[in-house]
Amino acid sequence: MSKAVKFRIAIAFALAFVAVVTYVMLPTSLDRRSGVVPQGSFGGSFSLLDHNGQRVTDKDFRGAYMLIYFGYTSCPDVCPLDLRFMTGALNELGDDGDRVQPILITVDPLRDTPAVLADYVAAFHPRLVGLTGTTEQIAAVAKSYGVFREKEGEAADLAAAYLVNHTAVTILIGPDGKFVRVFSHGSGLGEIAASLREIL
Repeated sequence: MSKAVKFRIAIAFALAFVAVVTYVMLPTSLDRRSGVVPQGSFGGSFSLLDHNGQRVTDKDFRGAYMLIYFGYTSCPDVCPLDLRFMTGALNELGDDGDRVQPILITVDPLRDTPAVLADYVAAFHPRLVGLTGTTEQIAAVAKSYGVFREKEGEAADLAAAYLVNHTAVTILIGPDGKFVRVFSHGSGLGEIAASLREIL
């Protein structure tokens, strides 16, 4: 893992505390990056590239629970916090955690190439899979999973800093590909682990 990635993740963790305090103080309907749980159906098929550059589909994960988070590697606060809770919950489950496949689907496909995702997911969990695709593919998957995403402003090039507003939720899909439940942003490690233990 490069020093730049390690530094960026370290800064993100430092900012995570601020994110939690801000989240607690804000009304849940105020920020579309918050844990407002979207209404309606969740889930659907997808065909995307994983962080190793291999084409994968939702059917490749049949037989296991999919714990899916929509985020992006340049996210300064919310994403690393939620990913840490998500993957930490799997560690709490011990061997039962092997029945759950953690997945990060990027909402920023322009910057999040397989190589970028590979460095990023390795910092969270050895089994975390990062998925990316074309802008159109990601838009379609986000829509089918009820996730809002919108680039904030227009960057002149990919090196320029920009944020992506997105619905910050973790979605659990069953071994049959059907929706089970959703965890809102800020759901702690203990809450996620307890719920997964009961479901498993």
